[in-house]
Amino acid sequence: MELRKAQRKQAKIKLALQGPSGSGKTMSALLLASGITDWSKIAVIDTENHSADLYSDLGQYNVLALSQPFTPERYIKAIETCENASMEVIIIDSISQEWEGSGGILNIHGNMTGNSFTNWNKITPRHNAFVQKILQSNCHIISTIRTKQDYVLSEKNGKYIPEKVGLKGITRDGMDYEHTIVLDIDIKHLAKASKDRTGLFMDKPEEVITLNHGRKILDWCNSGISLDNIKSEIQSAKTVEKLREILSAYPEFEKELKPLAIARKEQLSVNIINLNPISGNGNGTSKSK
Repeated sequence: MELRKAQRKQAKIKLALQGPSGSGKTMSALLLASGITDWSKIAVIDTENHSADLYSDLGQYNVLALSQPFTPERYIKAIETCENASMEVIIIDSISQEWEGSGGILNIHGNMTGNSFTNWNKITPRHNAFVQKILQSNCHIISTIRTKQDYVLSEKNGKYIPEKVGLKGITRDGMDYEHTIVLDIDIKHLAKASKDRTGLFMDKPEEVITLNHGRKILDWCNSGISLDNIKSEIQSAKTVEKLREILSAYPEFEKELKPLAIARKEQLSVNIINLNPISGNGNGTSKSK
């Protein structure tokens, strides 16, 4: 175990937009993305029957049409396809299909035989793998979540009647809060933060999302220590212990940093050998006995 100073690294935003049908989730996601990067570096994973193409007048973004079955594995494959195409922002529109769509988690569970509780132990890891793919991706990811009105039964005058208690995201409980920012959008297209680790939007008035919101997010993401800064730390490290310390501080960059650290370690070893030549007769050669 090692105690170190807290230090915020440059980040890739993981943001969720949730709202009912017609609230403008897709357009809002595209406007946010356009504030983060160029249109050519934006990809929409479209599960909503080609709805992403309706906004093609906004810019030349890319679309990956994802049809059923909406299994977690197909979502993961779609994200990897966008990553391999060097996209910088991936919009998943929407993640609700992974939960309740044809071939989604609820559909898979409903078609399984045997004990219902035990079956959840079998399919939960598949959903968790999808969540981790979003969180660990080196791309900015904006997920849209469809919502529906939620109700509870309340007792009044001896009778139970349903009461509205707000909108509930159509996904597994807690899925929305895996994201760094969660923006709730109403039918008037006004967005308000229900979760915000950046501090950019929490407790701020409701407003329509524009590309300027994306620019604010990008500035926040870039305000931490960058991968290039960490690589410079490795290049200037004077000891193997320092190299180990750097690698342990940034485990999420292990793939990029480990080869560089190994090369630096070998360079340090060569320098140590050069500083300690073989003792001999003064001209670099050893004496014969």
